[in-house]
Amino acid sequence: MPTLLLIDDEANVIYSLQAGLESDELTIISARTAKQGFRLVEQKHPDVILIDVRLPDMNGLEAFEKIKELDPRIPVIVITAFATTETAIEAMKRGAFEYLLKPVDLHQLREIVTRALELRRMQNVPTRFDETAADAVPGDDVIVGQSLVMQQVYKAIGRIASQDVAVLILGESGTGKELVARAIYQHSKRTKEPFLAINCAAIPDSLLESELFGHEKGAFTGADRQRVGKFEQANGGTLFLDEIGDMTPTTQAKVLRLLQEQQFERIGGQQPIRTDVRIIAATNQDLEAMSAAGKFRQDLIYRLNGYTITLPPLRERIDDIPLLVEHFLRLANIKLEKHVHAVAPEAMSLLTKHPWPGNVRELQNVVRYGVIQAVGEILTPDDLPTSVRGRSDSPIARPAEELPHWVKRVRELLDSGAGDIYRTLLHEFDAAVLQEVLRHVNGNQVHASELLGISRTTLRSKLESLDHPPSEPSGP
Repeated sequence: MPTLLLIDDEANVIYSLQAGLESDELTIISARTAKQGFRLVEQKHPDVILIDVRLPDMNGLEAFEKIKELDPRIPVIVITAFATTETAIEAMKRGAFEYLLKPVDLHQLREIVTRALELRRMQNVPTRFDETAADAVPGDDVIVGQSLVMQQVYKAIGRIASQDVAVLILGESGTGKELVARAIYQHSKRTKEPFLAINCAAIPDSLLESELFGHEKGAFTGADRQRVGKFEQANGGTLFLDEIGDMTPTTQAKVLRLLQEQQFERIGGQQPIRTDVRIIAATNQDLEAMSAAGKFRQDLIYRLNGYTITLPPLRERIDDIPLLVEHFLRLANIKLEKHVHAVAPEAMSLLTKHPWPGNVRELQNVVRYGVIQAVGEILTPDDLPTSVRGRSDSPIARPAEELPHWVKRVRELLDSGAGDIYRTLLHEFDAAVLQEVLRHVNGNQVHASELLGISRTTLRSKLESLDHPPSEPSGP
């Protein structure tokens, strides 16, 4: 279970934060002085630290530097009662994960702690390969596959990991691009330095530039304090830019300049800031096609693909499916406390024949679903979702009252003599699917795009088109 260390000299602050953060999935330990905190860092090896900048035995910056000496990669969240304190800003420059103002908003803090724990996991949990998968447990990250195409991926990681050049990882959603990025980092010369990740599709366009480059106080409405961006925080380390195809042209230009000159300015700033960061970028989009359409800079592509690794979709490595199923079955059994130890041949046949548009991520979800459904020790075809099992009967042969909704709708439009049937049905289908998926993920567009197997840009485009429906189909 992950551990968070609170370092604050105010007992009431420790009490309230501990009460608000502690759960069955997070242990909280605390210290009243910096020196007590150092001892706990050495003894307990916490995953995240939350520290006040004013402590009785040491100022916050000195404490921060000592913590970084003890564990240079631990995410440190700084809290302060002073919005303009230079200590907090300097801590951010030197690699603090975030800083917050007192009184702390617990909802915001929980979100930041969650992100910090995920960063810690990505930095510390090794990305393992399939020869070590047999003893994997939930939380481990394993790249599974022995097919020829995956052997080429492993060789590519080995060739480029120790070379200090930019890497571009290409592949459909769900193929494991983040795992490969972390494997490159963990086998690189920068493995002792920070590893930060940012999903360019998960952050609104208006905020992405600030998240990457930071901003000065007063640079724009709402910029009430200076912010240090990821490029500055990751100095000396590695920055993983996921879904880089969703980056706006303005931000693309700034990233290009940074790659060319290894320097940048914060938004609203005039002072050039030098940084030494290795970039690993990933996308599920065709950057060359986007460049031809004027949506992505060709010169940025040249800078990003110092070396390119292309991950195969699952449908192109069918031989790996039994290995993956075995791996996910073992993890699901541990997580769900079940005892499904085998897969029936008929079920495995269905799994190997499915096209897997969501790739490995979809397969993992299907196996977990099957383990939940299974009532014995063998996963059977009946335990699999209908999307994998398919249908043995033809809906056209059934009575009209038993027809699926969309077949009925086609007949309605045909009977009415309507025109433009395909566009009408496509619009209605998009509306139904997107509404249901967004409801399932509580409106989270990033999660929705992953489940749908489309980019967030495509999702946004579809949602915008739904605001302008086609005209009602007319008769002849």
